[in-house]
Amino acid sequence: MPPSQHIDADSLENSIFQNAGKYQPLIGKYLNAGKAFHRLRRQSQPDSKLVARFSGVENKYKLPETSMDASLAYQMVHSDLTLDGNTTLNLASFVNVHVDDYAQKLIDENLTKNLADNDEYPVLIDMQDRCVSTLADMWHAPVEDQAPGRTLSPKTRAIGTACTGSSEAVMLGGLAMKKNWQAHRKAEGKDISNPNILMASCCQVALEKFARYFDVEARIVPVSSSDYLIDYNKIRSRLDENTIGVFVIMGSTYTGGFENVSLVNQILDDYEEETGNYVPIHVDGASGGMIAAIMYPELEWDFRVPRVMSINTSGHKFGLVTAGLGWVVFRTKEWLPNALKFQLQYLGGLEESFSLNFSRPGFQVIHQYYNFLHLGRQGYNVIFDNCLTNARILSCFLEETGYFKCISNLHLPFGQTVHGGNVSPTPINHHEYLSNHKDFNPALPVVSFQLSEEFVRKYPEIPQIMISQMLRSKKWIVPNYGLPSTKVPPKDGKEQEATADDDDDDDDDDGDDGKNNEILRVVVKFDLEGELLDKLMHDIVDVVEVLSESVEMVRNNVKHMREIKADSAEIGSGMIYNMLISLANDADRRLVKLRKRIADEHEDHLHTSYRGTC
Repeated sequence: MPPSQHIDADSLENSIFQNAGKYQPLIGKYLNAGKAFHRLRRQSQPDSKLVARFSGVENKYKLPETSMDASLAYQMVHSDLTLDGNTTLNLASFVNVHVDDYAQKLIDENLTKNLADNDEYPVLIDMQDRCVSTLADMWHAPVEDQAPGRTLSPKTRAIGTACTGSSEAVMLGGLAMKKNWQAHRKAEGKDISNPNILMASCCQVALEKFARYFDVEARIVPVSSSDYLIDYNKIRSRLDENTIGVFVIMGSTYTGGFENVSLVNQILDDYEEETGNYVPIHVDGASGGMIAAIMYPELEWDFRVPRVMSINTSGHKFGLVTAGLGWVVFRTKEWLPNALKFQLQYLGGLEESFSLNFSRPGFQVIHQYYNFLHLGRQGYNVIFDNCLTNARILSCFLEETGYFKCISNLHLPFGQTVHGGNVSPTPINHHEYLSNHKDFNPALPVVSFQLSEEFVRKYPEIPQIMISQMLRSKKWIVPNYGLPSTKVPPKDGKEQEATADDDDDDDDDDGDDGKNNEILRVVVKFDLEGELLDKLMHDIVDVVEVLSESVEMVRNNVKHMREIKADSAEIGSGMIYNMLISLANDADRRLVKLRKRIADEHEDHLHTSYRGTC
């Protein structure tokens, strides 16, 4: 019989150690041995480690009164962490988890260096500058005019910095746009109280955080139902004289797709020609900044596009660095406002800072510079080629099963989406052809997929989230979550006023009304290759077949029970669905109720975010 109320395991465990009774002699023995731990050490108290290990829950949430042997502390922490997921099998995250031996050696040697200490670690700071210059060159930043007769490479006009991640980098890019907009408006004697910025509903949450934290109105542009990227037809109606800029995403966390930076630039050109209002672009290349530069050199998305004034990327994603490193590069030194710059003398020397953080680890910068030297363009190309090709293989495999359809477009010929478009006569199932990246839609190595309509019609009782949960039992972490909105986000409790642009394709905006608005997503990273990819494909099929066979079995049982109890209203497909959804949520009824409450309250929210793991 299940308990009628929740039991707090920590409180129960602690009460055993605190309360008198039949446990008192045993507890007294443990506590006395614990006190003797430091006096007698292990020689006289060989069981003291065991005593410390079972000393109750007090040490979990407050500083212990006494010290603990280092080896024991290590073992306790190490044992706790074994319950975490396997980083290699975490297909939800874009974060790199591969570190080679030489990179690990450099990390160990420089673990304690502070990137904020320019005077103490000048070579570390120089490596940061070299990385910024490398990224500026990859992204075609403008260069200074070269003096006659000079043979060295021209110096970049760009400026940038390392950050703790792309979230900080996005903040800096957004702040530069806001400060430049304010300066321009002040010079013209105009109001600066109501800035706004545009971003797609598929944006990563850091972009919305910028708007909220720095008092900028976030104007959410719905995505197109064809590719779940920004709907270009709905940008113009959201622009006005208070628009400080547009965030354009190179690598959606939902589908991996790249938004068309050049097209957004053209829309803003036309808008400026009509109104005289200049609107810049910040490219969020957190996941795609490296891949786009290496694998799609012909694609103009970077500083070759005139309105792109800043770009960010995450070194800890496809820069292949350990977690905690982002980069932001500004087109020119002039674009970075003086209002964001600070001169500091805290640590002995004079330094200029324009980051949001001060003290932060320096070893990630060293790791990034090592990767640039070790891999070079060729090495990154080999790794990314493998990731993209494997992602296409997985996409084709999933669709061939008949169980799934892919929402991501990586495996489709250039210009074609899941809802149609240009069709290439070249067969996409040829293995070698899968590596001809220019013939396919440019994107991240991301596979977003959902149960096919045919499968859903046959097995409507199976909730898609069950696949995610059952894959976790096989050690895979594959998230299941909602797609971004294709509708105009509500404003002030009402639907935003529709424009001519909005009305043109409202009939196509069926993404929110479909039977399945959720996706499963796999990020195909460095480590997912060969046997692992093969195992993943087998496990996905196994999970679906177990679910479908289970439904068939339950259906037969239900049919039999109906024959016996024809008047039972509790028996049927609803019972099967509820059983499966409960299992999918670890049989936690609170989660089932929470999902229902969120659905019931959806109308009251101005804008609901469904953010993918990044």
